[in-house]
Amino acid sequence: MWRLGERQIPEGIVVDGGSDWFALTRSFVEYVVYTSDRLVSQLRQFYTYTLLPAESFFHTILENSHACETLVDNNLRVTNWNRKLGCKCQYKHIVDWCGCSPNDFKPQDFLRLQQLSRPTFFARKFESTINQEVLEILDSHLYGNYPPNTPALKAYWESVYDRVDGLSGLSDVTLTVYTSFSRLGLQKGMSTPPQREERLCRFEPRGFPSSVHLYFYDDHFQGYLVIQEVQNSATRQAESLEIWMMPRGTLKLAAHGKQTNRLQNLEVGTEWDPKERIFRNFGGLIGPFDEPVAMQKWARGPNLTATVVWIDPTYVIATSYDITVDAEAEFTQYKPPLNRPLRPGVWTIRLLQFWEPLGESQFLVVPQTFNHKQPLRKDDGKWLHAGPPHNEYMDQNFQGLAGILSLPRLEESKRASHHHTQLVGQALENWTDSSISKFWAVAGLCAVSPSSCSALELCSKTSWSSLSPDPKSELGTIKPDGRLR
Repeated sequence: MWRLGERQIPEGIVVDGGSDWFALTRSFVEYVVYTSDRLVSQLRQFYTYTLLPAESFFHTILENSHACETLVDNNLRVTNWNRKLGCKCQYKHIVDWCGCSPNDFKPQDFLRLQQLSRPTFFARKFESTINQEVLEILDSHLYGNYPPNTPALKAYWESVYDRVDGLSGLSDVTLTVYTSFSRLGLQKGMSTPPQREERLCRFEPRGFPSSVHLYFYDDHFQGYLVIQEVQNSATRQAESLEIWMMPRGTLKLAAHGKQTNRLQNLEVGTEWDPKERIFRNFGGLIGPFDEPVAMQKWARGPNLTATVVWIDPTYVIATSYDITVDAEAEFTQYKPPLNRPLRPGVWTIRLLQFWEPLGESQFLVVPQTFNHKQPLRKDDGKWLHAGPPHNEYMDQNFQGLAGILSLPRLEESKRASHHHTQLVGQALENWTDSSISKFWAVAGLCAVSPSSCSALELCSKTSWSSLSPDPKSELGTIKPDGRLR
């Protein structure tokens, strides 16, 4: 919706607004639906061309109608507003509104829930992917502590894919990564059993993964859990295995002697959430046509200006820019307008002050094995994996910085890059698996049901599997006093 010009709010009425969380009486709803009052017909016309009308339409009619005395300006909920982080007004030149969204509750906000002076039955927002500890605190506050040694109190699993959903919900990048995870997990499984059982611990994947979960523990992302249907190479029996892929760290912070390095973290990803200040793409899965963001986390300290340099897998300097970091700044982030496709492989991002390193991190642009959910063809790879047109990520050329940064010469890496554009089939999968294994490690492998490979633990017996016990998420019968426990 675009604002085409100014318009007048109807005169002679009180315009009100607020949340779109409200309760309406049946008599008032019948009035709004069936009345021929001029008030309602004019406001209906006015709000037909208004963004988010539910946040004002009913409020305004009620306050100006015969039912105005039934208005109760109160609610039964508490909302965690942090206007500084939650309100983004960058589109005021387009629309006449300023979108605000509440923040997630965290442990430091729990005091707000305890000090309420009015009846409250609802609170928002809570997200276990952001913070589960506050839910544990609230649960204990309402129902008491769980028995000692209750499993999975700090664990959280979130489904991001199930085969019932079909492949339409996956991008080519996520499909590439999930299938690579399956292959890497099966390779790891074959290398770990005792020699006498090695024959029974060889598996061949069958089809695409059955399901994928995000796994968090103690409010930290622990990786992906992928369930894959397989066939035992020795018995030819069908089985299902779950693979835990854990991210490897790539951050390197520079020591600055007596001078304190304010930099605490340097990360590249997509789906940056400035309100919660995290990447919603938790695994940092980036493809050639994504638009990555560089984020820096800082400790407080003196003002500084830092230089950010992006280096692609062939040592082409994609971009370089300066950022100003105020004394009180905690986060800085920027999404450079890079020409795409990005060249697949290992990218490096460096942060420097006066050309002295503050930190360095790496991220992977995934070599895709699929295009439009079909195995990549040679003609696809020639453009999808070749990097941007004319090898230029920006209008400006930054290669003059190569000497200052002590980068290798381009010729050999360019030959390897050209070779990669020709890969299809098994050779392409090998390149993809090799690239992904630099950023992900197999942390666990288990069997969904008893397996011919006795070295595999049952998933239900592990502490990490999406099939392991999770008592805190189980809803039992409601007790006579109306409580769950």
